[in-house]
Amino acid sequence: MIYEFEGRTEKEAIDRAAEELGLQKDDFDVEILETQRSGFFKKGYVKIQVHPNRLERSAEADEDEEDSKARAAHGKRQINQSMFGDPEPKTEFEKQIIEFMEKLIEKMGYSGKVKILFREPHKIGLKINSENSSILIGKKGKNLDALQLLVNSYAGRRGREDIRVILDSENYRIRREESLVRLAYTVADRVRENRASILLEPMNPFDRRIVHTTLNDIADVETKSEGEGLYKQVRVFYRGMR
Repeated sequence: MIYEFEGRTEKEAIDRAAEELGLQKDDFDVEILETQRSGFFKKGYVKIQVHPNRLERSAEADEDEEDSKARAAHGKRQINQSMFGDPEPKTEFEKQIIEFMEKLIEKMGYSGKVKILFREPHKIGLKINSENSSILIGKKGKNLDALQLLVNSYAGRRGREDIRVILDSENYRIRREESLVRLAYTVADRVRENRASILLEPMNPFDRRIVHTTLNDIADVETKSEGEGLYKQVRVFYRGMR
């Protein structure tokens, strides 16, 4: 079973999930579904989805070993199906984008297989499995971003501008998000302590949104994007400096 929770910040939403489910924060996985920054006429909020991939194991702990293993395996299959669905292409469009990505990787001089990671309304995730994943991801994910831009351009040429393709490999997107959340809180502490501002490294729109959302509800800290083009910088500053 998958649960959804809301809070003014990501931390508040996760705390609420842990309290209502009666679990520790390490006992479930979290996916951010939607964020909204606060303004003069609206309050900020974060909507998360909790994947209780460890919930089944805790519920079965008191059962005998054989039955527990069987139930856990069955529960894992159910969760994987609900989260990810069938990794094989189901439509002609899915076949086309998978074939496009595999040929593109091959032309780059590497080998790799592409599977369906998830399906959502107007969004589809692709996962690259390759021995050269580190190269395909690139520094700060820039190669992965470039490949994602290409596959979305290809999808548009196939008449599917309504679908956004999300590309991932080795769970980079999740790891990057966790790293950015930690960075955002660390920088916010330094800004509050020094009553100053800090300009972060250039980031793509997805990474910038994570920083903005993470610091959205800290009363005396503000953020803004600076620069031109796709890779802009986020400035974190003490409220009142402007």
